[in-house]
Parts: sequence; C-alpha cells; structure tokens
Amino acid sequence: MARIKVLGGTGHGGAAVVGEAVRRGHIVTSYSRRPPSEPVEGADYVTGSLLDDELLAETVRDADVVFEALSPRGELAGQLEGLLERLVELADTEGVRLGVLGGASSLLVSEGGPRLLDVHDTPAELLPEVQTGINELEILKNSPETLDWFYLSPAASFGAWIPQNITGTYRLSDEVLLKDDDGNSEISGADLAVAVVDEIEVPCHRRRRFHVAH
Repeated sequence: MARIKVLGGTGHGGAAVVGEAVRRGHIVTSYSRRPPSEPVEGADYVTGSLLDDELLAETVRDADVVFEALSPRGELAGQLEGLLERLVELADTEGVRLGVLGGASSLLVSEGGPRLLDVHDTPAELLPEVQTGINELEILKNSPETLDWFYLSPAASFGAWIPQNITGTYRLSDEVLLKDDDGNSEISGADLAVAVVDEIEVPCHRRRRFHVAH
C-alpha cells in the first residue's frame, strides 16, 4: 500500500488515477483548484492553489509518490515549469518518487523518425501547452540523480472529449508513438490510470519516459 498524492486529481487523467489507486487499496490524496464533481469514496481531497509554496510543500509530506497531472491553463498558464522545478526540489529532499503526466508531441512517429510535433499540424493556440509538456520532460532529465522520477506520454488522442474505449489493457513504448491497425493512437483515462498505478506498484521506468496506448 502506497501513499499517493495526485496533483490535478480532479482532471481527466488525474481523476482516473485517483480512482484506480483507491480501488487497489492505496492511500490517495488529490490536490486541485476546484472540488471534484464526482468524488471517489476513500480518497481525500484538498482544494487550493499549488502556486502557494506551502501547499505545494505539503504534497510531498507523508508521501511515497507524487503524481503531477496538472494542465497549464488558467492560473497555471506559463507557471507549470516553475512549479515543477520547485516540486523536483521538494521531492528530492523528501525522497519521494515523482511522476508527471506529460504530452505525446515529443514522441517519434517512427524509429529514428521525426517527432509528432514536427509532422502534425498543431493549432497555434495549443502550442504553448505542447511546449510545456516538452519542457517538463527536460526539467526531469536535468534533475538531480538522486530523484526517482517517471514521465508518462499518453497516446496522441487522449482526453475527456474522445470516446472512452476502456479495455483494461495497454501497450508500452519508450520514444516511438504507438498506433493501432487503423493508424489511430488512443488511450482512455481509465486505461492510462492502470498503467500509472502499475508503474507505482512495480517501478519499471526509473528516471525515464514511457508511452502508453491501446
């Protein structure tokens, strides 16, 4: 049983991780700007701004793993990199494992090929969020060697707005984008959460990025 703190635990990915971790018997606390619309029985919820340094420091206390699933929107627009840099310091000091839900844009479309970002026509308004995901991975790669971290890139299509095809399974990759036989790259929130909690329970990607898709 692990003590898991989920930052952004009421968003699509974060809420799924909260639910999956509670289902498996872990001690789970969610941190978010707003209370959940559908709270998970057995999870604790803390509401507040994680730009508050004291609240951010609280997230690593009495924790085995902190999983950051925040979106760089609202008050966090342009702020998430700085928050993660501070979180790296806190987690390293406390000896807490740090996980980050990032993006898919820096994945390669084929072995040795270009990044998805370089071949996909990303709307201009989404580019700052894409860049934040790329920056977060670099922050982790440049973190102290003593910090145990993992960075998860979901499938290219991931979010509450896509059909949630829940299979209970997932495929793994490191740097190359996974697609199905029809050329689609998708993962449901529930199946991504299974991958996250699997990684928490049996660490296989220490100080590494991994990628999941159906």
